[in-house]
Amino acid sequence: MEGGGRSQDHDGGVVHSGVDGEVEVAGADPRDQLVRELTPPDAIYLVVACVVGAGIFFTPGRVAELVPDPRWILLAWLLGGLLSLAGALANAELGGMFPRAGGNYVYLREGVHPVAGFLVGWLSFFAIFAGTIAALAAVAAEVICEWFAISDAWVVPIAIAITVVSSALNVPGVRTGARANNLMSIVKIGALVLFCVVAPMIGGGDVERLFSVADPERLAAPTLAGFGLAMSPVLFSYLGWNSSVYVASEIENPGRNLPISLFGALAICTGLYLAMNCIYLYAMPLGELVGVVDAGRASARVFFGPIGSSLVGAFVLISVLGTLNATVLLGPRIAYSMALDGLFFGGAERVSPGYRTPIVAIWVQAIITVVTLLVLRNFPSALDFTTFAILLASMADIIALYRLRKREPDRPRPYRAWGYPIVPAVYFAATLAIALTMIWGRPLECLTGAIMLLAGLPFYYTFSRRPTPNPQ
Repeated sequence: MEGGGRSQDHDGGVVHSGVDGEVEVAGADPRDQLVRELTPPDAIYLVVACVVGAGIFFTPGRVAELVPDPRWILLAWLLGGLLSLAGALANAELGGMFPRAGGNYVYLREGVHPVAGFLVGWLSFFAIFAGTIAALAAVAAEVICEWFAISDAWVVPIAIAITVVSSALNVPGVRTGARANNLMSIVKIGALVLFCVVAPMIGGGDVERLFSVADPERLAAPTLAGFGLAMSPVLFSYLGWNSSVYVASEIENPGRNLPISLFGALAICTGLYLAMNCIYLYAMPLGELVGVVDAGRASARVFFGPIGSSLVGAFVLISVLGTLNATVLLGPRIAYSMALDGLFFGGAERVSPGYRTPIVAIWVQAIITVVTLLVLRNFPSALDFTTFAILLASMADIIALYRLRKREPDRPRPYRAWGYPIVPAVYFAATLAIALTMIWGRPLECLTGAIMLLAGLPFYYTFSRRPTPNPQ
């Protein structure tokens, strides 16, 4: 089809039929050369892959330590899902308004100020995404070396190989990366569901442990302060719930499918997290769960004996690789979107002519990850400062939502955030409280995140003086 037409989409928003039959969605960036190929299941599995990593195994012991009561533990995990949902409601509206690559870089640029968008995009690409990929690759390499009794000297080379292979998988098209991600996500969900169903059938636990504290004299009573601190590891385990917004320009009919991906994935993740914590409480007395490093292995040992530990270890590796692949897919879209605005190093806006993927940004991210692995070598498995940075970005999203509602009330919104203005305000207040708790409890990590954020300012003023590129 040649020429351009105009029609109404199913959500009432205006869409335009472009050259060669491609559809231009209202609010999309006309310079964007990426293709809308991701279906609703693709987007849902992408979020699931980012959220469900190793956190569900390693954080429950810490949560139980801070709130040693099964009812409070389950409440904390439920509240974590609800708070994430509150953030998803805001992101669904913003994503529908700006269905573009880059996620909250775009929202903050449009709703707050270009420098705010740049700084969040800068920190996300260089620290959060590249750093997370390096950490996940190192964890996967350590597991592989342990399994095959390989020297620790091979951890970094194997981690680099994992990074390169995962990056290469995402070059031939977003569908290729999505297929690999879908497969790993289905395995994740299936394995967790199977574990939660089979474990009670085998027995060895006690249902009463889900409702009462067996040893109240030895365990301190939970407090509101402890509950607030427990929300930090809980929300850490939910990080990634907004993953699909970074590929909004590649999702079919984003006005409808972007909200579906956020809400559908969060329903799956919250259900899995509550079920897994019920299994942990069923398997172990609360006193044993408190402070345990790996609740997954500990509970699997109860049901399946020594082989249970090996099974969970295999699942953790699959889960980590799935999260890594999803993160590799997302990160380049930030650099690509910034480069379209002339706010990144030249060339990152280029796409592969045959595959229509941001090939330069994919390999730039891979190079940064490899350098990170070579410099830091034993990279920590958890980047605490990234949690603080993400909390700041989440609060900024809410500010952008309020400003856009006030400044552009008539702008087309395929989806409007449910509960506005109360629900976003509650989410902002809860996120702020957790951020303040982190500043109090982890000042060094928070300071590191703030320094990395401010380090982007000189680059912003350098990039902003250049003419905006016009990719063909």
